Amino acid sequence: MSVTSKVAVALIVEFVVFGLLLFGSAGTLEWGAGWAWMVLMFGGGGVVTVLIARRDPALLAERMRSPLQPDQPLWDKVFLIAMGVLWCAWLALMGLDAVRFQWSAMPLWLASAGSALVAVSFRLVARVFLENTFLAPVVKIQKARGHRVISSGPYAVVRHPLYAAACIMIPASALVLGSWWGLAFSLLLLAGIVWRTVMEERELVAHLEGYVQYAQRVRYRLVPLIW
Repeated sequence: MSVTSKVAVALIVEFVVFGLLLFGSAGTLEWGAGWAWMVLMFGGGGVVTVLIARRDPALLAERMRSPLQPDQPLWDKVFLIAMGVLWCAWLALMGLDAVRFQWSAMPLWLASAGSALVAVSFRLVARVFLENTFLAPVVKIQKARGHRVISSGPYAVVRHPLYAAACIMIPASALVLGSWWGLAFSLLLLAGIVWRTVMEERELVAHLEGYVQYAQRVRYRLVPLIW
């Protein structure tokens, strides 16, 4: 199967799964915020995918590989499975919260702010992918592709800008969907990102030449001036 076909299948599967989790838990398709979030996520994801396909097809091919690979640390395999389960539970919770049981009542301006933040996060995601051709979905050193330290663009500000973008996108998504419980649950997902950041850095320090010097120059992992 070609990379283009794999991308198309992956997007269709994600759309169906996300839709079933959100609207199935909500108990209705008449949920404007749910559709707004789907448009934001798949519109933004589609734009980023097209950019990568045009600028860096080798990266797109790498991104389409299995999320569980032989040269990947065991802890990362466990992490990705756990995060996948948490993500699915999170989407279902927000459908239950915002629509089926209406536990939450969130003002429209917060949902609008969330939409803006999701859009900003996708802008950062696009910038990161165009800067770093070694941005694999799993933690590993890509010796065959000449893996090296990337220190330009957003990597000159924080060492893990893709994770920083995710830390914006996840709570912002809960705002778009109007779920206070989803916002609270998102803290678990953010904690997972922080944990993976620390664990990934151990691998990079130990196995990627020049990373120690890079970490000394760029002090912050995710948030400038904080951490």
